[in-house]
Amino acid sequence: MASAPARTAALVISRRRAIWGGALCAAGMATAGAAAADTWPSRPLRIIVPFPPGGGADGSARVLAEVMGPQLGQNVIVENRPGAGSAIGVTAAAQSRDGHTLLMGSNSMVINPALQPAIGYDVERDFDAVGMVSAQPLVLVVPASSSIQSLDGLLAEAKAKPGQLSTGNSGYGTLAHLTSELFAAQTGTTLTPVPYKGESALMPDLIGGLVSAGFLNLPSVIAHVRSGRLRALAVSSPQPVPDLPGVPTFRALNYPGLEVQGWAAMLAPKDTIAAEGLGRLERLLAAALASEPVQKRFAALGVMPTPLGRQATGQFLKDEAARYAAVIKARNIKVD
Repeated sequence: MASAPARTAALVISRRRAIWGGALCAAGMATAGAAAADTWPSRPLRIIVPFPPGGGADGSARVLAEVMGPQLGQNVIVENRPGAGSAIGVTAAAQSRDGHTLLMGSNSMVINPALQPAIGYDVERDFDAVGMVSAQPLVLVVPASSSIQSLDGLLAEAKAKPGQLSTGNSGYGTLAHLTSELFAAQTGTTLTPVPYKGESALMPDLIGGLVSAGFLNLPSVIAHVRSGRLRALAVSSPQPVPDLPGVPTFRALNYPGLEVQGWAAMLAPKDTIAAEGLGRLERLLAAALASEPVQKRFAALGVMPTPLGRQATGQFLKDEAARYAAVIKARNIKVD
């Protein structure tokens, strides 16, 4: 039998080996984790855009794919998955678990759950924010043939003829529709919303005077305002739009609650990209949005770069969802 000193020495050696082994194991795991972070992405990424090609979200995604791809060391492919007011593409992104999928989300992704509670995705539960990307204002316009020359003129006529003025929009439950409902609520007017299958379908009737007014995206109306076919009364952005000189903001007209913008945000399916990867995307996105080439290309698309980090973007999405849910409830808006 070994002596007591010998047994003590053996125990000390055994404990030291266990400690060293655990340290080596931990170091190995840390090295493996760092290596995984360093090698992500290991294959091309895709950005799902839940709309057809064209438009602010799609254009923003394509610019960023071209700029960020070389920085990530992989191709970034834009995949358009339109349908059901963006729900098809958003749901597809939420269900993707490949660790190399991103989503270019927009207002509709936070509006749809309030309109259709059984839609199948939850923004907070199913997505990690990467950052805000871009924003574009809505423009309140009337036909050039209209006698209405200003916001005050529109309000006066709407109050004199309750329900007789119509506001065309790009579809029931869209941002344009909800903005018109918000407008009616905040101005104490009664307007009749008229849904169309997109802004292109609405435009001829708006220009022709078959609808009284409309809230449309800036890129859709700018050429018609410049040509004199439409008259712009106000913009929903925080600041005046340089391309529409002399057109006031709703805030300047004492309606700050009508500061509504179409936006695009980059997100990832929940828990599919490690924190290191999300942080890397966040930094690359911020750098891209701050660069002059991206700013020029965004300006050509009619959108403004809107840098906002991961945490702030997550809060913004929650606030937007609550805002539109309140409008939908207060105005009793339902979809079939």
